[in-house]
Amino acid sequence: MLEPSHNDELPVIPGKRYFTIGEVSELCAVKPHVLRYWEQEFPQLKPVKRRGNRRYYQRTDVLTIRQIRALLYDQGFTIGGARQQMSGETAQQDASHFSQLVNQMISELEQLLDVLNTK
Repeated sequence: MLEPSHNDELPVIPGKRYFTIGEVSELCAVKPHVLRYWEQEFPQLKPVKRRGNRRYYQRTDVLTIRQIRALLYDQGFTIGGARQQMSGETAQQDASHFSQLVNQMISELEQLLDVLNTK
């Protein structure tokens, strides 16, 4: 059974350069073993591996994971369908993804503005 959708409730992505698999799991509401599986299924997902094969995800990876999550859990795509959508083989653009990214950016900019205004 698929997990329920709560994309609008996902936490804001902190302004860090790298994230551990545990942090990404919390930011995207996806368990670590699912993230490791998605790495095999989606070629766009390539975390940096260092020190004993530890994974370090960048901000773009987190956004990609959120997009994959939305395709699978919110829009009901299969893994194959989501892979096809992510690779651009489908002509239709995912408008909800872009809306989500814009909302995320607005939220982060508002937080940054608050921080700047307090100084």
